[in-house]
Amino acid sequence: MDLDLRKLRYFVAVAELEHFGRAADRLHIAQPVLSRQIRALEQELGCALLERTTRSVRLTPAGEQLQKDALDVLAAARAATRRVHSAARGAHRLVVGFTPGLSVSTAVRAFAHEHPGVEIELLRLNWYEQAEALRDGRADVGYLRHPFDADGLHTVPIGSEPKVVCLPAVHPLASRRRLAHADLDGEAILGGERRCAATIEEKLELVAAGVGIALVPRSVARYYSRPDLVHRSVTDAVSYETCLAVVEDRRQQHLWDFLAVAAQALTGRL
Repeated sequence: MDLDLRKLRYFVAVAELEHFGRAADRLHIAQPVLSRQIRALEQELGCALLERTTRSVRLTPAGEQLQKDALDVLAAARAATRRVHSAARGAHRLVVGFTPGLSVSTAVRAFAHEHPGVEIELLRLNWYEQAEALRDGRADVGYLRHPFDADGLHTVPIGSEPKVVCLPAVHPLASRRRLAHADLDGEAILGGERRCAATIEEKLELVAAGVGIALVPRSVARYYSRPDLVHRSVTDAVSYETCLAVVEDRRQQHLWDFLAVAAQALTGRL
């Protein structure tokens, strides 16, 4: 069975807004049409995706899974459409993905100076989709941070950056300038046995709310600096390694040219 991209877009709207009426307004279609399309999607998949009430809808476990997968599928479809249009225009185009906290602007400026005919787009990548965005074509090259599954990717090491702990500003450890892992014993560390966040913004919001603390790269802590949070060095923590990455079998010359320029521009800048 082939998934219908239109039905997926409809489902994502309902899942995000948890309401058929508001989703229909966003999609500019009639609510009965939207309801029929979601019913048809459920029938095609053979399972319920939504629990409906008179006022709202909630995702079933199957619906939660489809929402996660649908976002990647729709993003890949949009990326394929952009590449087709670029090919039709005969344009050289490059999508550069980057993970939060890492700045790729220096490399983009250097490459644009040497290759003014190449169109460049930037794509922010969440930590869990770094490698997948390269494999499914959403990004041509990535400025990434380990760990990730590097199978099938060509990587160029760029550098490393220290790991820090993010704490609420009122936390007892916030008064210390440096910490060790032993100081964190007994703390609720997000992403360990505690709740794992999908984005860095959500993780830091959970820290600020007192749900737990978080170990993050120093560049992330600095980029997302806020008055209700502090970050402290963890002296015995293993550093994060950063790299440029591209799918091994990509052959476009402008992609490899960017890799060479970016490696020179970014190495040692963290």
